[in-house]
Amino acid sequence: MEYDHILIRYGELALKGKNRKSFVEKLQQNIRHKLQEFENVKVKRTQGRMFVLLNGHDPHEVLEKCKNIFGIHSFSLAIKVENDLEKIKEAALYALKNGENIKTFKVTVKRIDKSFPIRSQELNQILGGHLLSNTEDYTVDVHHPDIDVKVEIRQEATYITSSIIRGSGGLPVGTSGKTLLLLSGGIDSPVAGYLAMKRGVEIEAIHFHSPPFTSDRAKQKVIDLAEKLTSYGSKINVHVVPFTKLQQKIFQETPDNYGMTVMRRMMLRISERVCQKEGILSMTTGENLGQVASQTMTSMYTINEVTNYPILRPLITMDKDEIIEISKKIDTFDISIRPYEDCCTIFVPKAPKTKPKRDRVNYYESNYDYEELIQEAIDGIEVIEISEKKRAEDVFEGLF
Repeated sequence: MEYDHILIRYGELALKGKNRKSFVEKLQQNIRHKLQEFENVKVKRTQGRMFVLLNGHDPHEVLEKCKNIFGIHSFSLAIKVENDLEKIKEAALYALKNGENIKTFKVTVKRIDKSFPIRSQELNQILGGHLLSNTEDYTVDVHHPDIDVKVEIRQEATYITSSIIRGSGGLPVGTSGKTLLLLSGGIDSPVAGYLAMKRGVEIEAIHFHSPPFTSDRAKQKVIDLAEKLTSYGSKINVHVVPFTKLQQKIFQETPDNYGMTVMRRMMLRISERVCQKEGILSMTTGENLGQVASQTMTSMYTINEVTNYPILRPLITMDKDEIIEISKKIDTFDISIRPYEDCCTIFVPKAPKTKPKRDRVNYYESNYDYEELIQEAIDGIEVIEISEKKRAEDVFEGLF
């Protein structure tokens, strides 16, 4: 006997009412996509439950993949047996003996199939007695057991599980639309992308590249970060914008303390046009209130003037330590701190305006017609598709 299934629990999806079916179907689709490398693994649904059929694959390899799938509240290794008392006893004993560091246990029976002849409470006692009589050094603790052997009797079969593994939670990626992530290469923006994905948002990314002031290694940082984020969703298209000429002109034509504000506004203008072309309904940034000059309330108010698109800011109230903690958890921190600057840091003025006024910014922008340079940057966009199979290093093969 061995674990042959993984039981998937939905969590928040159970609250979706009439829309629940579409959310669960998307979760099933996402799980299938993530597990496609495992030949013969199947993902099936029954009423209120989803199961991964392992068909001989190493369960721990499959579990590792499931940990990064948004929409899964928790999951457990499961044994599927016929609705037969002796087979249920055998499977329950296997589940207990295969637990680690176990001294106490309890049995929890859920009899969904009411035609099964033994009631839940009676079966709890039968199975508990069977486990005690066939093991040594185990005791029953119904309040705080080391392991809870769960027995779920359904019409088609009985499933026995023990340990519960916490999932990533959130909503299945793709159930909340799509956003364009402004991916700089720093610590914050990939974390913002991760948190947007946790709420079911599919992402594409845009990166503003200013060679020779920013190097190809800075560009590779962004590709590597996007590749990390694909482990929580599907492929990500990265729109790399040639920003050098426009950025230089901005800082030539604008007073030094207002240059960063104008640059940010140009980024939003370009991002909006990419959104329009790709059918994307929002933008996402790694902005954190008060962290830098361009992220004060006044700055955001002034910068936002150029677009009517909603801007998602998942990090807006977080402390830097909280953001760093998440970046380490999702394995983007070490990439983000590579010493290759992006376009937002190379022209930072000595005293950037923390309370820029809309009328002043509009006046400075009116002194030069930027439209031709904006269009040139848009026309020069390079789109790089990143997926788990097409690794980031493949994109840059032979570059260095």
